[in-house]
Amino acid sequence: MEEPMANDQQHSESQKFHLSQRHHMTIPWGSFIQNDNVPARNASLRERASIVGRIGIIMLSCGTGAWRVRDAMDTVARKLEVTCSADIGLISLEFTCFSNEHSYTQVLSLPNTGVNTDKLNILENMVKNFDDDFSSLTVRQIHNIIDEVQQRPKQYTPIMSGLAAALACSAFIFLLGGGIPEMICSFLGAGIGNWARAVMGKHSMTTVASIAISVALACLTYMYTFKIFEFYFQVLAQHEAGYIGAMLFVIPGFPFITSMLDISKLDMRSGLERLAYAIMITLVATLVGWLVALVFDFRPENFLPLGLSPLVVMLLRLPASFCGVFGFSVMFNSSPKMAMTAGFIGALANTLRLELVDLTTMPPAAAAFFGALLAGLIASLVNRYNGYPRISLTVPSIVIMVPGLYIYRAVYSIGINSIAVGALWLTKAALIIMFLPLGLFVARALLDKEWRHFD
Repeated sequence: MEEPMANDQQHSESQKFHLSQRHHMTIPWGSFIQNDNVPARNASLRERASIVGRIGIIMLSCGTGAWRVRDAMDTVARKLEVTCSADIGLISLEFTCFSNEHSYTQVLSLPNTGVNTDKLNILENMVKNFDDDFSSLTVRQIHNIIDEVQQRPKQYTPIMSGLAAALACSAFIFLLGGGIPEMICSFLGAGIGNWARAVMGKHSMTTVASIAISVALACLTYMYTFKIFEFYFQVLAQHEAGYIGAMLFVIPGFPFITSMLDISKLDMRSGLERLAYAIMITLVATLVGWLVALVFDFRPENFLPLGLSPLVVMLLRLPASFCGVFGFSVMFNSSPKMAMTAGFIGALANTLRLELVDLTTMPPAAAAFFGALLAGLIASLVNRYNGYPRISLTVPSIVIMVPGLYIYRAVYSIGINSIAVGALWLTKAALIIMFLPLGLFVARALLDKEWRHFD
């Protein structure tokens, strides 16, 4: 008599929780809830662990580094009176919660990675106020709140994301030395390219395919637009050098920066995985750009001189840097206020970097360090004032310093068998990329006592 009852119970459970048909199966978080009548801190270990793990995996999906994910999980675990130990990667984490001689382990993974600073800001505020606002709620109530955060839509449509990329890349190309023709062509190319990438992202297109297609569209748009300008407006052929600007919207600033920060904190698994991801994106983008350039016989030449005085150039760099950082922040789904804050930080930090290179004998890598240091110091002060996540301010403000032009020239030179020239550009790019997170690390160590220590 007991066996049919057990089968009926299993049948009812299978009707209640349908198995996910996704490749990365969706976790039925509601199945962890056992008691709706007690506060979360008094719930079972399995229920409390589900809250800790879910907050961690959603924060990981926002693009933040392993140190911040672990810190958030530890904070929530302490409020729920459990001990948490976590191992964190790029798209997965394994953790164990301990309480009263019992332990509970989960392995969680994501189907893809990305950046969402709006969601990250909400989660950090939730973690910060967990003791006051959430620990007295039931497990179901907390999961319902997390559901709202997880299902929160992006703030910007694909068209707005395309316009943000257009603004950022046209400003970027001016900061590299380009003029009006390069800025217009980059505006159109980057806008269409990032619009296409956003549309493919909504349809869950795989990362490599979306990067390759969007970069190809951006480069083709730039080149056809330039040919029209050249034919109808007699634009000089030397202005073709700006086509690199059309594909700079794919620069993996978040994984590049967070990888180095994770490695500096000895989160080697997360750091190396993020670095590998960033290198993959960079290689796909530059190789596609190189192939398209070969078709049109475009070469990465030096920009024509703008003929402006140093004072005028400095005054123009401030708004250009602001526009570039603001555009990248919108691409990272920052709120308009957060994007403007990052824009002001980037305007000061990037202009300082460029002026140090122009007015002193300082190498570009050293100037990048001081620019990133200033960005980190200002972001730490802003974080104390309004609570914005530091990484949501610092990465957009220094992603404009990532030497995309150097990287592309390296790949192009290596592709045409100029190995020595390619190695030189690659070395210059690597030095700058390493000094950017180092500047943020120093700023964080100076103003954040927790970051200064390994425990």
